[in-house]
Amino acid sequence: MAKSIQVEQGDITTYQVDAIVNAANTTLMGGGGVDGAIHRAAGPALYAACEQFHGCPTGEARITPGFKLPAKYIIHTPGPIWRGGQNGEPELLVASYCNSLKLAEHYHCRTVAFPSISTGVYAFPVERAAQIAIKTIREFLANSHWVQQVIMVAFDPATKAAYQKALLT
Repeated sequence: MAKSIQVEQGDITTYQVDAIVNAANTTLMGGGGVDGAIHRAAGPALYAACEQFHGCPTGEARITPGFKLPAKYIIHTPGPIWRGGQNGEPELLVASYCNSLKLAEHYHCRTVAFPSISTGVYAFPVERAAQIAIKTIREFLANSHWVQQVIMVAFDPATKAAYQKALLT
């Protein structure tokens, strides 16, 4: 199977992949947006599983079972909150993608679905986030053994368009 990156619009909680990535907050206790949707869809066992981590620093990642989701695993990564771009936000976003992919590789995941990390309530500019995400994923896939397919799951048409544009550059 050739390695690939795809961009789709959809609901990440419905993806039947080895791992979905949750754009979590640093508490890992659920929140708004994709984080809240994943917690609701996975069920209360996810909350209990996340409690054991006692949070997660921005840019790092933690893994739990998928529980009631069709995905085998959920990889939780808190992306950076946009504060103008001069406070390490791009580097932290790279770390979120890298650390998520490293966990996927460690757990022998072949298929991974990502949301657009940090572009919702964390206000990271979507075009810039898309460029960072695609570049980071491409670099990881070049040397990955297990991870073969990454799907960027956009919540809306504008986000999908930004990732499709990034994929073409």
